[in-house]
Amino acid sequence: MSAIKLQVEKREGLGKNIAKKLRREGQIPGVLYGKGVSTAVKVSSRAFDRVYKEAGTTTIIDLEIDGETLPSLIKEVQEHPFKNQYLHVDFQKVDMNQPVKVVVPIVLLGKENIRLQPSVLVQQLDEIEIECLPKYLPESAQVDVSNIDFNTPIYVSDLDVFKNENITVLEEPDVLVATLVSAAKAEEEEEGEEDVSPAEVPRVGEEDED
Repeated sequence: MSAIKLQVEKREGLGKNIAKKLRREGQIPGVLYGKGVSTAVKVSSRAFDRVYKEAGTTTIIDLEIDGETLPSLIKEVQEHPFKNQYLHVDFQKVDMNQPVKVVVPIVLLGKENIRLQPSVLVQQLDEIEIECLPKYLPESAQVDVSNIDFNTPIYVSDLDVFKNENITVLEEPDVLVATLVSAAKAEEEEEGEEDVSPAEVPRVGEEDED
């Protein structure tokens, strides 16, 4: 069992008005799905926020519902575009004996120790999808970039998860993760970018609130 626990409750009724009412009461509407289960749920926004900050979407949590404890992942979270508010959350019940697919962030280690200076490290890929048994789920995909040079970029094949026999990386090995460019070249490219006139910028309509 996971050390991270979250209490949820089944919710009655669906629809936009009910969802709004729940949010006003400090609850988040959501759904729990997986093998043998598909249930509309609600969860305390405060409790969820605490767990979400700790577990993210890559750590198994114990979801407690109706006296039952289900190993689960926080699969998807919808947040309001400008309010500090969760709109909806999807939980996925996990079979600990079956592989799961998750998207994990890519973390570049040793950035402060890059030998070639002055230089600019450019990260092209921020996250990557992997598949593995729940017990092998990593919090992130990592690679040490302290020895990167101008002619040798970092690829997916350099990530630690790619070299882990318990994990399947669902991305081509030759996809770029990060490159190093000289500071002078980066400055030239930045100066070479043309200014965009206001007339060329598309106008964005005001967003309707829920």
